[in-house]
Amino acid sequence: MPTPKFILELRAKIGHDPLWLTCLTAVVLDDHDQVLLVRRADSGQWSLVAGILEPGEQPAVAVVREILEETAVVAEVERLLNVESFEPHTYPNGDQVQFLDLCFRCRPISGEAKVNDDESTDVRWWPLDNLPPLRDEELRFLERALSPDPLPHYVT
Repeated sequence: MPTPKFILELRAKIGHDPLWLTCLTAVVLDDHDQVLLVRRADSGQWSLVAGILEPGEQPAVAVVREILEETAVVAEVERLLNVESFEPHTYPNGDQVQFLDLCFRCRPISGEAKVNDDESTDVRWWPLDNLPPLRDEELRFLERALSPDPLPHYVT
């Protein structure tokens, strides 16, 4: 998956120095107790839909864009689930990043789930009682999405 142009431009100025980025995660749940997952092209792992907030975008608009771009599913945001920063990470090329993640619960409006870009090799709805292996934070996000508590979780 290509690095967004604005990040390449920043990297030309700052090199491999640490860069804060805002990422967005979507827990897309349908009316049949299924969650929309993508199989990442870079790692082969199943994952919630996620992406990076681009300059000038609003987070809720951007997460809906990411869902459409990656899965061909038109969705709408229901609520903010989580605000959390992740540990710093260094990529193999030496680039250092740290992500602030905004996780949203979303629901599908239309569209058939399919691979819609080069970031994924598979896209499908998974029953909540038969999920593939997911990262711990994704399982936490899914748990929060299923909770009746309407308030977002903030790490303190």
